[in-house]
Amino acid sequence: MNALPSSAPLTSPPPAALSAPLLRRRMAAWLYEGVLLFGVVMLPALLFGVATGTRNALDNRHGLQALVFVVLALYFGYFWAKGQTLAMKTWRIRVVDRRGQPLTPGRALWRYLLCWVWFLPPLAAMAPFKLTGGEVAVLMLGWVAVWALLSRFQPQRQFWHDVWAGTRLIHVHPNAVK
Repeated sequence: MNALPSSAPLTSPPPAALSAPLLRRRMAAWLYEGVLLFGVVMLPALLFGVATGTRNALDNRHGLQALVFVVLALYFGYFWAKGQTLAMKTWRIRVVDRRGQPLTPGRALWRYLLCWVWFLPPLAAMAPFKLTGGEVAVLMLGWVAVWALLSRFQPQRQFWHDVWAGTRLIHVHPNAVK
């Protein structure tokens, strides 16, 4: 949502308005997003299982993975182009481009693809090994912590995938007009 009246020209916000939220707030929103995504993918996954007659979780898993990938792309693409997901609204975080403008659908999709860096490196690292559930959890959580902490080495404290996507996460002030 744009805080400006529809007749006002779009100008870039002042640099102070583009400051990154604290890392703990961004990670809280990230965790909350994960909880919400369970609900987002549940119905499409259930319908897929019914439509394909899947009786075992491993049957048709590649089709289900493709469906979930597309559902998540639609979810994030839509809400990031609007500026915020529900989790981002809760934690007063907005995603914008480098100039502080709303994302185009193409940039939102590009950000979605680059966000897979949260998961692909540990998945690739564990692929050749037969790891236990605990080892997978440690590897995944360790990588998430490392990736999050790497934002501390970025001058504007943005996640690196945001830098690569030409986007940034900014703090939304509670008294901002919606």
